[in-house]
Amino acid sequence: MWLRLLTVFLLAFTVPVQLLHAAPGNQPDQVPEAQSGDPASSDEPDRTPRVPTFALHGDVAGELGAFTTRYEDTFADIGNRIAMGYLELVKANPGVDPWLPGEGTTITLPRHYVMPDARREGIVINLAEYRLYYFTDQGVQVYPVGVGTEENPSPLTNAKVTMPLESPAWYPPASIRAEYERSGDFLPRMIPPGPGNPLGTHALLLSEKGYLIHGTNKKFGVGMAVSHGCFRMYNEDISRFIYQVEKGTPVQVVRDPVKIGLSRGEVWLEVHRPDDDYPREDRDHLWRQVFEEVEVFRKKHPGVEVQRRAIEIAVDQADGLPTMIGEQVTHMAADETVEEKTPEAAGEPEQKLYF
Repeated sequence: MWLRLLTVFLLAFTVPVQLLHAAPGNQPDQVPEAQSGDPASSDEPDRTPRVPTFALHGDVAGELGAFTTRYEDTFADIGNRIAMGYLELVKANPGVDPWLPGEGTTITLPRHYVMPDARREGIVINLAEYRLYYFTDQGVQVYPVGVGTEENPSPLTNAKVTMPLESPAWYPPASIRAEYERSGDFLPRMIPPGPGNPLGTHALLLSEKGYLIHGTNKKFGVGMAVSHGCFRMYNEDISRFIYQVEKGTPVQVVRDPVKIGLSRGEVWLEVHRPDDDYPREDRDHLWRQVFEEVEVFRKKHPGVEVQRRAIEIAVDQADGLPTMIGEQVTHMAADETVEEKTPEAAGEPEQKLYF
């Protein structure tokens, strides 16, 4: 598939480093973009987040949005403009051509999220959905990120932010230089800051040796598995994000393709397939994982009822959109008189589980 062919080209542009130095709405066209500063009124750079800060309602945050395309739009361009990943747009809009959606096409913006299974503090990166969650006192911000490939995976780790970097220089590791040499290309020992630097304009150095959250000199690839292990953000995002994040902020990296949560008495399931393709083996693997995690969730929350058909639909689509699969049921306590009149009820299960 074309996407896998592009991966080979994109690999060079997000890599681990060895040494660096710093030099809301849901109607069409009502896109929840971040506020932009007025350059005419201030010389200060705009450091407001490009994404909304959503309040948490139990385990769920955000809401679906919509966007009406222009003739010249592509999903890659739209994602760059509104801080969304390419694959999350593709999976949320089946049947729409990502390279030519056409004039006046209404597409879904997947800004409705079940929280990953991780501590809700600082930064959480979920490799399975190519997203970064940043938890604040006001709620959560969600950014698309590019992550490592199967050959060069991003580490599952508990790390911390050690340093923000402006205009970072890149010192390619020996393994990356050797990879270039094998293909007949030359890679210098240092690439200075500027438009040719694959680290982009800004970066956050992590305590996990050799890994960063950084910008990019390529717009395509954010929200996909394209890197040598680092975490790639749009320059427009990272250039603001580093000024929100303090040194010592925890960074958890998890792989959680199946997310289940409670919100206002409702049970929500979010399933992510790894690519826009969805072969049978991926579907079977996700179904087994969903079955196991739903069973664990039911044991932790005995007052919920879930419906098998809703779960099957969520797994069949695996589009990264939260699906309501059940609810938390409140049972009225029976008094002794009722129990005496209906003794057979004592032998019935307290609730029906449809999974």
